[in-house]
Amino acid sequence: MKAVTMADVARHANVSKSTVSQYVNNRFDYMSEETKKRIEQTIIELDYRPNILARSLKQKSTTTIGVIVANILHTFSTQVIRTIEDECNEAGFHVMVCNADDDPEKEKKYIEMLRAKQVDGIIILPTGNNIALYEEMVKSKYPVVFVDRTVPNMKIPSVMLDNERAAGLAVEHLLQNGYERIGIITNVVKNVTPRVERINGYKNALINNDVSVNEDYIKNLEVTQVAQGLQEMLLLQPPPQAILAGNDLVLIEVLKHIKRKEIQIPSELAVIGIDEVSFSEFYEPPLTIVEQPTIEIGKKAAELLLKIITDKESVPEEEIYRFEPVLNIRESSKRIQS
Repeated sequence: MKAVTMADVARHANVSKSTVSQYVNNRFDYMSEETKKRIEQTIIELDYRPNILARSLKQKSTTTIGVIVANILHTFSTQVIRTIEDECNEAGFHVMVCNADDDPEKEKKYIEMLRAKQVDGIIILPTGNNIALYEEMVKSKYPVVFVDRTVPNMKIPSVMLDNERAAGLAVEHLLQNGYERIGIITNVVKNVTPRVERINGYKNALINNDVSVNEDYIKNLEVTQVAQGLQEMLLLQPPPQAILAGNDLVLIEVLKHIKRKEIQIPSELAVIGIDEVSFSEFYEPPLTIVEQPTIEIGKKAAELLLKIITDKESVPEEEIYRFEPVLNIRESSKRIQS
């Protein structure tokens, strides 16, 4: 069956082809309501579908951006994606989402695929291991923005949390509540900014409060090894009094182990997580969380990319945009009873 063309719509609606083109592109400035209605009815009647590829070639824009997330299982990733999609939708852009699973090779394939599909720009939560590819995008002035992570010596704007402050807030809160033996568990991802910065923030907060750093209380593990690592930490003499989970996936594994071992929170072990989770308020006891401002981060990333796309000569004001964490205090870090 032959595809319906714009010329067919114009002929059937008794208008010019350019008028149909203006209607399809939402340009109604000099179009009467009667003409708009006639074109709309004709499009429905003929089941006309605009040729997006042809239009994008003509306009040199697909009005589409790509988003490559490191791990879509993270609450942070899904919340940021949602905000990016909202912002882009409002600006008339579509979003294609890809999940790299923290795999550099997968990330590389997605970058190449999205560019082959001529998306106008890409937002990436980078693995950090495709340096040559990142450099090529910078060199060719291809619109790209990083989220959550930075890559050293790469002139690509990055939008992220103040990770050192996030870990510091958690540690300072625990110290104020009487906990001095504080452990931290993060998950293994090589060269990933948040992991490194959160451990640095944890150490600095202890040192600044004259508490010695015990390396046995620091674990960097695969998510599947978190339970074993926590158990090893709890068997130390003396064991930690509190645990800081470096992200939402680690927090879930920590809570699973605590439940299996019937450990009481916070009387036997206080718990704080970084990254708000949907169940934090109705978990028993409710969980103290250092929250990322995901809406602000996603909004800034989308605004930056869209500005670069629409103004090729624009230069971001900063290379790294940091957002402040928020400490949501609940029962899981309750003060030690003296």
